[in-house]
Amino acid sequence: MARKRKGRDISGWLVVDKPAGPTSTAVVNKVRWALDAKKAGHAGTLDPDATGVLAVALGEATKTVPYITDALKAYEFTVTLGAATNTDDAEGEVLKTSDIRPDDAAIKEALGRFIGDIEQVPPQFSAVKIDGERAYKRARDGEEMDLAARPLFVESLLLIDRPDPDHVTLEMVCGKGGYVRSIARDLGEALGCYGHVRELRRIWSGPFEAAKGMTIEQIEEMARTPELDDHLLPLEEGLCDLPEVKASAEGATRLRNGNPGMVIAHDVEYGDECWASYEGKAVAVGRFKSGELHPSRVFNT
Repeated sequence: MARKRKGRDISGWLVVDKPAGPTSTAVVNKVRWALDAKKAGHAGTLDPDATGVLAVALGEATKTVPYITDALKAYEFTVTLGAATNTDDAEGEVLKTSDIRPDDAAIKEALGRFIGDIEQVPPQFSAVKIDGERAYKRARDGEEMDLAARPLFVESLLLIDRPDPDHVTLEMVCGKGGYVRSIARDLGEALGCYGHVRELRRIWSGPFEAAKGMTIEQIEEMARTPELDDHLLPLEEGLCDLPEVKASAEGATRLRNGNPGMVIAHDVEYGDECWASYEGKAVAVGRFKSGELHPSRVFNT
């Protein structure tokens, strides 16, 4: 017999302003403990040394995680020029150095190569799987891997500060699957001076902003209290990029049972993915076909 999971059936999103240090998994575990929740997950890993928005989904909201993962995200990061490391960040071993320091004009020109639909090779120290094993585990054993390039959409990449000749601060808005460390590495190569990430902060992810996130200290102070519950955002926040259709009472019942249900739709085309609501609550996500929503995910709220 399967062991029953302990905790409350609580659903929604808690936005955390992650500090440098803990892993994303550790933050999720902290939130799950603080809310005494049965189920929790996050929408997009941050490296331990990175800071910023980590959106934690609770309960039924975990079913909306893919839509936040697919959403655009914004990062602010500082690149150290003049050195390449084996991890593409400041934690790694320096492999190559250069005395070249490009000026702002050269940097701005080079940034244009990384905008639009690009191909990006993940860092050697990354969570990419090679024959079922994480790349970072092989890298720790000294293995150098030939990782395949992956597509990435970059909406914008801007130079926002040049604190000194050795450092440049950039802001990038991109789609899912992007490695900021790879941007720093490849920019350094393009400029002929090498580069790696010194600091990284995710400033927003889909509808969630780091500036509105809770700190770990705040979460610990409010743990296991109704006050922390008040900071939960509804699971519908995770569906903000999908069009909404309205279900009838009968349609909502059918959808909750996993069957196609009648909906009222505006500006939705045949076959579009959308979500159905009834009395303001999400009922299901699915495809709109001939006046009905054919569900792929159903919410038990």
